[in-house]
Amino acid sequence: MADLIRIGNDRLSAAINPLGAELSNLRDPDGRELMTDADPAFWTGRAPILFPVVGRVTGDVIRIDGAAHPMPKHGFARRSTFEVVAAEATRAAFALTDTAETRAAYPFTFRLEVAFRLDSPTLLTEVTIENRGERPMPAQFGFHPAFAWPLPYGRDRAAHRLLFDADEPVDLRAITPDGFIAAASRPTPLDGRDLRLHDALFADDALVWDPVRSQALRYGAPDGPQLDIAFPDTPKLGVWTKPGARYVCVEPWHGIADPAGFAGEFRDKPGVFEIAPGSRKRIGMSVTLVA
Repeated sequence: MADLIRIGNDRLSAAINPLGAELSNLRDPDGRELMTDADPAFWTGRAPILFPVVGRVTGDVIRIDGAAHPMPKHGFARRSTFEVVAAEATRAAFALTDTAETRAAYPFTFRLEVAFRLDSPTLLTEVTIENRGERPMPAQFGFHPAFAWPLPYGRDRAAHRLLFDADEPVDLRAITPDGFIAAASRPTPLDGRDLRLHDALFADDALVWDPVRSQALRYGAPDGPQLDIAFPDTPKLGVWTKPGARYVCVEPWHGIADPAGFAGEFRDKPGVFEIAPGSRKRIGMSVTLVA
C-alpha cells in the first residue's frame, strides 16, 4: 500500500492514497472519522475516482470507432497509481497520464489531475481532465465518497437523512440485477426535499437521479453536526450503500452505466461528454463540516 498523503488544518484533516487518488480519511478536529470504516464484509472502497466510465458497460467493453476495448466497471483510474504532484500542509494533488496499458482500454492521450484543498471546515476536490490528443475525447467521470453512517456524533443511524437544496420531482432510474440502467423507472423516495435513510431503500442497488436539479445537499441527523456536500458540475447523482453497512455513498456523476442492451459507440452512450483537442474539463465537489 502506498504511503498516504496527509493534509490538515484546525478544522479538518484528510489522507489521500496515491493508488486511485482516493480520499481515505476525513476527520474532524477531535480525530473522529467522517468516512467509511471500509469493513470488508460490505465494501472496502472509500472514495474511488470513476474515470473514464461510470458504472458497468455492456460486455465489459467500450466501442471506439468500431473497435472493442476492455473496460472494467467504473473505469481504470481507481486501480491506477497517480503521481503525487503537490503535497503541502493543506493541499495535495495527484496526476494520471495515459500509458500503453491505458491506451489499450481507452485509446486517448489524457492527463487526469485530482486536487484536494482544505479551506477551514471545507474539503474541496477539483478534477481536471485534459485531452492531449488530436481528436475529440469522449469520457465520463464520477465521485464515489462513502461517508460514515451514522456520523460519529452519537445520533441513531435511523435519524440520518439527506436534505436536497432543490425540488426533485422526477422519478429515479431503476437498475437491473446485473447493474445496468433499466428501461423502467422507480418512484422517488423523497418526502419534499428530504430523504430519510434506511436499508430498504437500497435493496435494489443505488438510487439514481438523472437528472438531478440540486447542486448540494446536507447529510446527517438534524440535531447534530452534519456534512454539506456540494456538486455544482455534475448533472446526475447516485446514493448507495449495502444494507447493514456503516456508510452511505453520495456520488455526483457526469455519466451513468450503460442502458440495458446498449451496444453502440461509447461517444453515443448517455451521459458521455467530449473534450476538444488541447482542452480541459473541470469538475468539482466540496464537503463542509457543519457543527
